[in-house]
Amino acid sequence: MIELVAFLGNYGREYEKTRHNVAWYFEDSLPFAKNLSWQSKFKGEISSLTPQELSKWACDTKICSTKEGLPVKVPEEAPAHIYFLKPLTYMNLSGQSIIEAANFYKIKPENILIIHDELELLPGFVSFKWSGGLGGHNGLRSTKEVLGTADFWRLRFGIGRPDNPNMSVADYVLGHFSKEEQEFMQNVFSQTNLLFVKALLSANPDRLLGEWGKKKLV
Repeated sequence: MIELVAFLGNYGREYEKTRHNVAWYFEDSLPFAKNLSWQSKFKGEISSLTPQELSKWACDTKICSTKEGLPVKVPEEAPAHIYFLKPLTYMNLSGQSIIEAANFYKIKPENILIIHDELELLPGFVSFKWSGGLGGHNGLRSTKEVLGTADFWRLRFGIGRPDNPNMSVADYVLGHFSKEEQEFMQNVFSQTNLLFVKALLSANPDRLLGEWGKKKLV
């Protein structure tokens, strides 16, 4: 099961709601985000909750519940806590924060979920993925370097590539979402909440790959 979730982004007010920080934007949008208490540690900010708390909050906010309207049952093999991490090292050094947290809590790479932006997916698409290539993403590259493997989970939010051929990729990913794009992404986030909760409460996240391997939401 997934025990550590890392939201990749760049630290600093100037990077808020930029395309490269879509993972942090997603975390902020979670209906139960206000219930997370963050503390400075592991070159970043970390929070945790029990799977039981996640199940209850998901039910309370109507993300995920049983047909009877009760919280989803937590698997017996669920970890005592699920940890949420926001590295504050800048994107290309994200792995430094991730490895410190993983080593401290003795979490294996296969139990880590990395949430990040994806240039190769158009806006409106999300992708739940296991292992594979890095797509030139500096945060993923840093994570693979420190973990010694690419065998970890990814939740990718499509941001597409710049329409303007004269705009560099760096300028594009560090550009801010327009008001219309923010509304668009909020729609994407609200539909991704179910996948996120299911992935964290699943004893076998790979069962979600068929439906969520690449899915157009908007």
